[in-house]
Amino acid sequence: MNLSSDWSEIALRLFAAIAAGAAIGVNRDLHGKPAGVRLNALVAMVGALLMILAEEMARIGDMNAYSRIVQGFIGGIGFLGAGMIIREVDGTRIQNLTTAATTLLTASIGVACGLGLWRVGAISALAALVLLTLGLLVDRLLYGRAGPENRAEKQP
Repeated sequence: MNLSSDWSEIALRLFAAIAAGAAIGVNRDLHGKPAGVRLNALVAMVGALLMILAEEMARIGDMNAYSRIVQGFIGGIGFLGAGMIIREVDGTRIQNLTTAATTLLTASIGVACGLGLWRVGAISALAALVLLTLGLLVDRLLYGRAGPENRAEKQP
């Protein structure tokens, strides 16, 4: 892909990432979590944008661009996710682990879309939404009867 000539491909990659990230963000918003539509859509778009830029850098001769950019981006997302995790003072409750994990997933989906693998990104987003929905139901079935005090993580 050449950045100066293939604007429709660039738009497809970016908007596929945004759509996938936003879909996951809707799930997080519906559960009142700190990372919603905007954050997840932006994280996915940044991942896609960075991969498009890495592709251009590789085209002009910097073949290590992909590796360096992905490593830096995922490291930065780790800090963002760590900032979302809350531990109560007494240490008995940890919150937002799932939200932090979905932010990392959203970043990875953005990377896939940026590499032109938007179908992989779409399938991953769909699988994540199924997992987040069904996983919550399973959690409630398993832990609903035992009570939250028997659960290490009380967050859906």
